[in-house]
Amino acid sequence: MVKKILTFLLILSLALNAYFVWFAQPQPLGAGESAEQIREMQARINSLEEENEALKVQVLLNNQSLQSYASQIEFYRNRVVELETTFQACPVGQEGFATLQAPAVVQRIEEGENGPFVSETVIEEGALIDVSVEVRPGKGRVLVQTTPLMGVVFQDAANTAVFVAQDQANMSLTGTDTIFSIMAEEPIPAVDGPSAGALMTLLTIAALDNNTKLNDSVTLTGTIDSEGNVGPISGVIEKSEAAKAGGKTLILLPRENDQLVSYTYVQRDAGPFTIVERKPEFIDTEEFIEENVGIDVEFVDTIEDVVRYAV
Repeated sequence: MVKKILTFLLILSLALNAYFVWFAQPQPLGAGESAEQIREMQARINSLEEENEALKVQVLLNNQSLQSYASQIEFYRNRVVELETTFQACPVGQEGFATLQAPAVVQRIEEGENGPFVSETVIEEGALIDVSVEVRPGKGRVLVQTTPLMGVVFQDAANTAVFVAQDQANMSLTGTDTIFSIMAEEPIPAVDGPSAGALMTLLTIAALDNNTKLNDSVTLTGTIDSEGNVGPISGVIEKSEAAKAGGKTLILLPRENDQLVSYTYVQRDAGPFTIVERKPEFIDTEEFIEENVGIDVEFVDTIEDVVRYAV
């Protein structure tokens, strides 16, 4: 049985070999057909070479981009380390509070009757408003609330105050909410919000360091810029009078307000006409306020000067 199977397989193998030899040989190509295939193959080779060159250029560009990105990453990594070294993060759970009274000029409108007509006069008066700040864990927000609701913009001054305070305290407040509260005894329709900037900065510095105790017999007025400079304000006399009436013994004023301007009217005749001229007269602010209002005055240039007098 085995011999029969082997004989069958041998015959099958010989038959298959004969078939491949005689019938399965590849047919020769014509000259025209062979040349066309060669041209197609050459065109394909050329196309692949062009693609290869394009890929080489793209790889080069990608390498250059990666090097650029790596350089930028290194720069920002070093910058983060530098900032972390310069500013220590505000401790988790950091809380603080500080308050002080700020002098302000309040505007109110007084109506009067003159025959059939009604006149309106803008009256400016000095007043003390309570300004406080609370620092507590949060999301880096700077919030301002006024009581009663005032048509006054304190937000810009608050943002700058926090920016300067964290620079002075070497702290990052990204994980802290800073909440300012401005309170007055009665509704205030108009007040110079930016002039509280320096005082709001002082309060924030004190709130970040609970060991800082503010002298409540001192008050101040002045704007603040991002560099910590204290800028000029208006209503110096009215604010000084309000500070005196509120029991303060010292008011800090911006250096640029070291002179007051008083105007006198001078008449002179010019033929048939009378000309009235307004001439300015400059008065020393410190001397005038200390003699006529009765409160001590010190001038400040920067927030560092403010801290030195108010703590």
